[in-house]
Amino acid sequence: MSTITSVRATPNSATTGTTMAPAGVARWRQFGLVFQWQLRRNLTLVPLYVVVQLVLSVATVVGYGLLIGDPAPDAARYLVTGAPTISLVMLGLAMTPQFVAQSRTEGSLDWMRALPISRPVFLLADLAVWTMVALPGLVLSIIVGALRFHLDLSMSWLIVPAALLIALTSASIGYAIANLCPPTLAQLISQVLVFVILLFSPLSYPADRLPQWGQAVHHWLPLESMGEIMRHTILSADFAATLSAWLLLAAWCAVAVAGASWALGRRS
Repeated sequence: MSTITSVRATPNSATTGTTMAPAGVARWRQFGLVFQWQLRRNLTLVPLYVVVQLVLSVATVVGYGLLIGDPAPDAARYLVTGAPTISLVMLGLAMTPQFVAQSRTEGSLDWMRALPISRPVFLLADLAVWTMVALPGLVLSIIVGALRFHLDLSMSWLIVPAALLIALTSASIGYAIANLCPPTLAQLISQVLVFVILLFSPLSYPADRLPQWGQAVHHWLPLESMGEIMRHTILSADFAATLSAWLLLAAWCAVAVAGASWALGRRS
């Protein structure tokens, strides 16, 4: 009897292993299919979004330079490192809600919800598209800023996870806003966020320029950590990033992705 039991146990354990593997493969296949579908569906819009990101990145560097004039070296470093952060955040918090609101209005988002696709897989595939759109603006803003203000870059390899964290966090927050709010309200909120990000977030200037209550608010919001981390990864010889900034941004990213996934599966 013991022999029979052991023989029966072996196929069961093997079966368990074989059933788990296809499930993981299926999720990756779903991710690839949704990613391709979103790209093809927005084949005409994705290049436009990329161009907008490129223009926004250059305009942020050049425009702030015109406002300040010939900035001091410290101010120039903040401008060069703030522009790519702003381009990533603006795409996630401003452009993503508008795109999702349009998808809700035309009914394509509801159609995707009806498909037998895991909500986290669909969300990550959709967010991957927006992250890909944001990367060209990130690169161009760094190059233009360095040339405009004659700075020597000291880039760290940590810029890759930093850019992904910032893009994913921003896009997830924007995604949640677009799914929880009516389309018109979501677009209005995105416009307000553009104003707040450009003028009242410590990305292109030090946080100590804000009033005390503003510093206290940004101490817990992800924007200050985004700026600190991006400054360190672009100009590592001039700026440092604390472990608490990485942990805060990672926590915001996890909460934002979870919230966006819940909002996506929520029935309106």
